[in-house]
Amino acid sequence: MTENIFYVLGAIAIGSALLCVLQRSPLAAAMWLVVTMLSLAGMFLILGAPFIAAIQVLVYAGAIMVLFLFVIMLLNLGHPSSDLRGRASWVVTLVGVGAMASVLLGLAAYGPERLAREITGTSDFPPSVVFAAGEGARRAVEAQGVVGGIAGPLFEAYLVPFEVTSILLLAAIVGAVVLAKRRV
Repeated sequence: MTENIFYVLGAIAIGSALLCVLQRSPLAAAMWLVVTMLSLAGMFLILGAPFIAAIQVLVYAGAIMVLFLFVIMLLNLGHPSSDLRGRASWVVTLVGVGAMASVLLGLAAYGPERLAREITGTSDFPPSVVFAAGEGARRAVEAQGVVGGIAGPLFEAYLVPFEVTSILLLAAIVGAVVLAKRRV
């Protein structure tokens, strides 16, 4: 049953992502992106990752989308410009979708056994031996919990990239305000 729900949420995510890209209005595109983010959060819930699902809703569907809408309103992007639309954009879209679909269909045949066989070059080793680090991570999550498993590396090994990302978002907001002030 959950597998069917996962596929439905995946289809919703793909469909809303396509509608996000194909919209002329930036506001409508942002709303379709919210639908995409919410369906991804549902997929995380089905996969047994409620913390990441909550972060997906709070950070991406909440905070980042509010930032996008704020920038759209500041730049007055409510009126679509006449950029490349029509048959050319549909052809490019269909070619891109076909290429991605062929890659994804090729990946559908992969499983842990096939990946372990390709990494080692032989079928003598089971996936649990080849991917022993995954077992270590699973044991760490059981010992610390999901939040501890994420917070430890985030605030120890990846603290500088985390802070650089926050500075980058702040610079984007300041840039949007500066661009909007020129037009006012």
